[in-house]
Amino acid sequence: MRIVGAVLEESGRPRPYARSRPITVGELELDDPGPTELLVRIEAAGVCHSDLSVVEGNRPRPTPMLLGHEAAGIVVAAGDEVGDISPGQRVVMCFLPRCERCPDCAAGGRLPCAEGTAANSAGTLLRGARLSRSGRTVRHHLGVSGFATHAVVDRASVVPVDADVPPAVAAVLGCAVLTGGGAVLTVADPAPTDSVMVVGLGGVGMAAVLTARALGVERVVAVDTAEDKLDRARELGATETYTPARLTDAGITARYVIECAGSARAFETAFAATESGGTTITVGLPAPAARAEISPLTVTAEARTIIGSYVGSSVPARDIPRYVDLWRAGRLPVEKLISSTIRLDRINEAMDLLADGRAVRQVILFDHDDER
Repeated sequence: MRIVGAVLEESGRPRPYARSRPITVGELELDDPGPTELLVRIEAAGVCHSDLSVVEGNRPRPTPMLLGHEAAGIVVAAGDEVGDISPGQRVVMCFLPRCERCPDCAAGGRLPCAEGTAANSAGTLLRGARLSRSGRTVRHHLGVSGFATHAVVDRASVVPVDADVPPAVAAVLGCAVLTGGGAVLTVADPAPTDSVMVVGLGGVGMAAVLTARALGVERVVAVDTAEDKLDRARELGATETYTPARLTDAGITARYVIECAGSARAFETAFAATESGGTTITVGLPAPAARAEISPLTVTAEARTIIGSYVGSSVPARDIPRYVDLWRAGRLPVEKLISSTIRLDRINEAMDLLADGRAVRQVILFDHDDER
């Protein structure tokens, strides 16, 4: 079938992207789903820093590639071997498919699936590519390619949700909440009397703040260089907010410190702010060449722990229903993470806003009335 999608033509074009336009929006061919796959009509897709990292070239991926990895939509058709999801079902798309067969999948979310990681790196689904343009293959982004009117995804890349979960909320659950929320819920698992600090307040960091408060943590510290993001963090329930400089000057520490910025400097800030006996959890994805300096002596002498957490160490099928329950109970107002909604044709401008640190979570909404 013919679809409309946003394709990254090449990485590393100069900013502003509104001028260099590395992403083009146009028609593509989408093959029918295979036996283990689904055809999904996309309703909403979040614009995440991981998308920007591919545009910048910090996360090398094959191009041309149809971007977008945080999305939700309605199943239109299911392959013959998909027996538990039917057309009409709303699904959340998750950017790391799990084969559930390899030893890494048996680690309870601590390790990414080896088969899923290999497919993501190659720009394919678990069982090949389904996108093309003028007879040439277009790569998939992290098994989703959600910046399009429709997508074919593997069953392992989706989690069904009930119809009462709005499309934009469902989309944000698939990356921002899984990653930032997972660092709190799955990795830290804090008691209400513990302290949680979040360094870096993009969509992932804000989700971590929101989740900590949803779990009843009494002291939640938010750190960012942007004052407007600190204001927003307070609205989400942060009890203290600091710029990195003010944090250092005040000597503020916490038991669990979650780094969500994806930079070496942010990791150093997070480690320095971790109290003796505490844990630094890093979920950010810096450039491959980035290096940070910490003191190994501090790790030993203060009994510190450092944990790397990819996708919040989450198992989507296990964890997304937990977040839905918290949202439905009014304890996790995911809607507050969405800073704006946009149309697909504004995607280059959306990348500029994200690169400038002026957006938390922009969500593309698809109006399928346009197709008729």
